[in-house]
Amino acid sequence: QVQLVESGGGLVQPGGSLRLSCTASGFDMSSHGMNWYRQAPGKEREMVAYITSHGLSTDYGDSVKGRFIISRDNAKNYLYLQMNNLKPEDTGVYYCTTALLTYWGQGIQVTVSS
Repeated sequence: QVQLVESGGGLVQPGGSLRLSCTASGFDMSSHGMNWYRQAPGKEREMVAYITSHGLSTDYGDSVKGRFIISRDNAKNYLYLQMNNLKPEDTGVYYCTTALLTYWGQGIQVTVSS
C-alpha cells in the first residue's frame, strides 16, 4: 500500500522557519520525481517545489524562490522542504506528491501568523 506521510508543520511567526518532512512507503521513491504542493484557504492547489528522482535538479514556484529548499534522502525514503523567511501568505495545507500527481499525502497545516 502506497503511503506518503507529512510532518513538521505548525504555527510560526512571520520571518520564521519550518522544515517539513515526508516519508514514503509502499513504492520505490527513488524512481520518482517528487513535489510539494500547497493549498491556501479559498485558493487552488499550487506547486511549491519539485525535485528529480536523484535530486540533481529542482524547481520552485515563483512565490517561494530564494526562500524554500526542497531536498530528499532516497536511502531513507524521505522528502524535505526547508521553509525560510515565512510570510503570512505561505499559510496553507502542504502536501507531498509524486511527480505525476499519482500519489498524495494527507497534507499538513502550516500557519504563519503573529
